[in-house]
Amino acid sequence: MSVATVTERERQVADRLYARRRIRNGIAVFMGCLTAAFGLFFLGWILWTLVSKAAGGINIPLFTQMTPPPMQEGGLLNAFFGSAVMCALAIAIGTPLGVAAGTWLSEYGRTRKVGTVVRFINDILLSAPSIVLGLFVYTAFVMTTGGRFSALAGSLALAFIVLPVVVRTTDEMLQLVPTQMREAALSLGVPQWKVVVQVLYRSASAGIVTGVLLALARISGETAPLLFTAFGNQYWNSNVMQPMASVPVVMYQYAGSPYESWQQLAWAGALVLTCFVLLVSLGARAILLRNKISHD
Repeated sequence: MSVATVTERERQVADRLYARRRIRNGIAVFMGCLTAAFGLFFLGWILWTLVSKAAGGINIPLFTQMTPPPMQEGGLLNAFFGSAVMCALAIAIGTPLGVAAGTWLSEYGRTRKVGTVVRFINDILLSAPSIVLGLFVYTAFVMTTGGRFSALAGSLALAFIVLPVVVRTTDEMLQLVPTQMREAALSLGVPQWKVVVQVLYRSASAGIVTGVLLALARISGETAPLLFTAFGNQYWNSNVMQPMASVPVVMYQYAGSPYESWQQLAWAGALVLTCFVLLVSLGARAILLRNKISHD
């Protein structure tokens, strides 16, 4: 009799605990859904505002004409060209250095104290404000070259943003490669550098490319570093040693102007830039998904 009574009491206690857990879980799920809805609402509001204000400025002259003087019509051709040039140079500078540094961290400095220090410094650089990197390049490069703003200086500032992203991605992707692949290649007498190039890079290529694309998406909208380095240019310029226009800087200048035509160009540039970042992000996701499916 006592055993049955104790069992009944335990069952009642368990039921009460289960009921409390269900209530807490329901509250947590509700708060999570409410928070997600709150964020999605403002994201949708921002996107709707962007599309509604920029739709009237999306036309052929936007991609075929130069930035205009006040009170005149024009486009963002030179700004698109400048952004493409500086982003391409930044990727070309930051990617090889980032892949090399990430490879060293993963394959040579994984267990060393200096590797821990390098990872810590890379994390600091990864979270550093972009304006600080722009000021550093302004002091170290622009001022030492006689105060000359240039697209090359802007590319260097953007490369400092690309570098830590590629380092982190390369390091993590190489560490995900199974150790058995390294051991199998080394057991055949293959030099370690060849193991890295022909085995590890092939296995981690999708992740590394994804990191580069994410870095590209990040730098494409940076404004602060370019204000102190590339500065901007109202005219067409293909010389990387001279000031060059860019979409983020033009948006910054035109959005705060009193001219309606300039404000329309700023909104249109913002929409084009948003679509570009979206496409690059989707491309990165597609590469990761395709690599995952192929491995499965």
